[in-house]
Amino acid sequence: QVQLVESGGGLVQPGGSLRLSCVASGFSVRNVAIGWFRQVPGKERKGISCIDTDSYTYYADSVKGRFTISRDNKENTVYLHMTNVRPDDAAVYYCATECNPRGYSDPIRWEVGPWDYEYWGPGTQVTVSS
Repeated sequence: QVQLVESGGGLVQPGGSLRLSCVASGFSVRNVAIGWFRQVPGKERKGISCIDTDSYTYYADSVKGRFTISRDNKENTVYLHMTNVRPDDAAVYYCATECNPRGYSDPIRWEVGPWDYEYWGPGTQVTVSS
């Protein structure tokens, strides 16, 4: 049974750091591209980062230089390390199987979807406040 479960969200101060985890079961993360997405209430979900099977990584401009995506094949987990967190990073963060910014003529278009990825985690809330 394929399952994704995010964790690591919580309250973080502006300028702080947080590491989100996306634990996979039922498949190996080394064989599947994994994407991170986030959604603010009342707004569309946005793709923010992707790691592909060849270790290609993609970052939306809004998180580039501050967030790092990585994969631990032994733990079957994909991480999103968030640093220099800003108030506009507050959102529910989701991971999903598959992400394909390279499949678009302009990878930025991947960020807004739509996507037909089959498996999503339930999400983890990140709150940014001092």
